[in-house]
Amino acid sequence: MINKLINKIQKTKAPIVVGLDPMLSYVPEHIQKKAFAEYGETLEGAAEAIWQFNKEIVDKTYDLIPAVKPQIAMYEQFGIEGLKAYKKTVDYCKSKDLVVIGDIKRGDIGSTSAAYAVGHLGKVQVGSKTYAGFDEDFATVNPYLGSDGVKPFIDVCKQENKGLVILVKTSNPSSGEFQDQKIDGKPLYELVGEKVAQWGEEHMGESGYSYVGAVVGATYPEQGEILRKVMPKSFILVPGYGAQGGKGKDLVHFFNEDGLGAIVNSSRGIIAAYKQEAYAKFGAENFGDASRAAVEAMIADIQGALTAAK
Repeated sequence: MINKLINKIQKTKAPIVVGLDPMLSYVPEHIQKKAFAEYGETLEGAAEAIWQFNKEIVDKTYDLIPAVKPQIAMYEQFGIEGLKAYKKTVDYCKSKDLVVIGDIKRGDIGSTSAAYAVGHLGKVQVGSKTYAGFDEDFATVNPYLGSDGVKPFIDVCKQENKGLVILVKTSNPSSGEFQDQKIDGKPLYELVGEKVAQWGEEHMGESGYSYVGAVVGATYPEQGEILRKVMPKSFILVPGYGAQGGKGKDLVHFFNEDGLGAIVNSSRGIIAAYKQEAYAKFGAENFGDASRAAVEAMIADIQGALTAAK
């Protein structure tokens, strides 16, 4: 799957991923009204509104981008109906040949970790048959519990030709409370990065990149430069672009000299673009067109920064 991701990045010339992290407040009123007219102001109605919102954004952007990253929490808040919308979103994106990074941030051990891995990336045995549950292509994993929590995911990825993205240095302001603490003179995030590189060495794709990648926030470009050297063969998922303050010029050190090695996420900066002054001309009725314009602007920003850095 890492090979497919790289091929699609090269084809689209867009090292970006759209975060499908919908809050109901992002969904235009006309979409909500239609869903509520059919299902009432219920969890099912909310889930339908989110699904229709996602579908429009995907329809307007799928030809420009290699991947999407739905954040499962935004769906879980609506219970089982929300999870149904999450699954419909995953399946629809895959039908458009997009790579799907399930932002699930799971972190547990033993049979529990194995069950998470099977549910999201693998197949579960039911009698004589097997079924893929959520069936994402990649999943984000919290490594706090160590190798015991990561190895079950790696095993499933090996079986299913899928991938992982390990949290290393996250984009949030308080990440340093733990991640920046020094251990034998090195910050914890660097030790985690070394472990990611070690896990990845055993699981390389034909592209020369590992299917064990890392999350490193755009809001910490200096740490990104360090971690790029620590994990030369790991693809880096870079959150924090746009709404959290990251810009294209901050990101050049996340990439390798081949122009690959990183994929930059933007969530509300794209899916709620119609609410921004720069895209207000589209209006709520044409929110998908606003999202497309925001994707085009993001691609130009990042490619411009990468070109200028050469």
